[in-house]
Formats: sequence, C-alpha cells, structure tokens
Amino acid sequence: MQVLQVQLEVGPDPAEVGRARRWARSRLAGSGIAADEPVAETLILLISELVTNAVVHTGCPAVLRMLLPGVPASEPGTVRVEVADRSARPPRQRHAERDETNGRGLELVDGLADRWGWQHEGGGKRIWCEVDRCEAPPPGRGAAFRAPACEGVALGVR
Repeated sequence: MQVLQVQLEVGPDPAEVGRARRWARSRLAGSGIAADEPVAETLILLISELVTNAVVHTGCPAVLRMLLPGVPASEPGTVRVEVADRSARPPRQRHAERDETNGRGLELVDGLADRWGWQHEGGGKRIWCEVDRCEAPPPGRGAAFRAPACEGVALGVR
C-alpha cells in the first residue's frame, strides 16, 4: 500500500490551531476519509491537541505531518500524525483535576490514539500518534464511536 505524506508549518500562535484543523480536514477528505467517519473526528481532535501543546508549551513554530494510507481508500489502514517542534523538553502527561481547564491533552491522546509516543529530533522533538482506520461503524453509531483496532495493519513507517 502506498502512503501519502502531507505537512503544514504552524506558527507559534494559538490561532494556528484552527488553521491546522481546517487543513487536516481537507487533506483527510482528499485522501478518501469522509468528514462523517468516526476516525476523521478522532484525528482532528488528536491534531488539535498535539498542535495546541506545541504552540502553547513551546512558543515555537511546529510542523504538522500526516501520513495517510493510499488508495483504495475503502481499505483499512493506519493514519499517523506527527508534530515536530524546536523544544527538546519532553512532553509531560498531567492528570488534571475535575475543575481544571488545562492539562488533559496527552490524556486525550492516550485515550484516543491506538499508539503514541515521542522522540528527540535534532534540537527538538517529534510527538506522534497513530489511528487504525477499520471497517465502518455499525449503523446508528455516532462520531463518538471508535471502531476496535485493526489487527496487523500498519504503515511500516517509523
């Protein structure tokens, strides 16, 4: 299976998060992942969290990269999202209290992604996550439904 890689440079401004979401939606649609697929909204939320973390916690520009499974789009595959920034400070998963308004980003990533991690890259780091695109959800299930992880499906990109 071929893999399509697309990337967007994101400035160190919280307003860039919305631009990153719009860009990602259009790239997902262009790759055959419909906006109403549960995986599309999961990916948009993951992208929003990772880009927000990069912009807010580092104050540096970042690069958002998506690796999308190729055609045919109807087949299962894995979508990989990466956000690279210039800060070498490792990501820190917090456990926010009920009334706190911040601190849940990596908890969301951990709960929504099938896999995630980070690695040093040059003088900075890259945080990545993967979501397996499985068969369509059963009828009547909304965007909150996450299909179970696909067995043995991977991009082979590490």
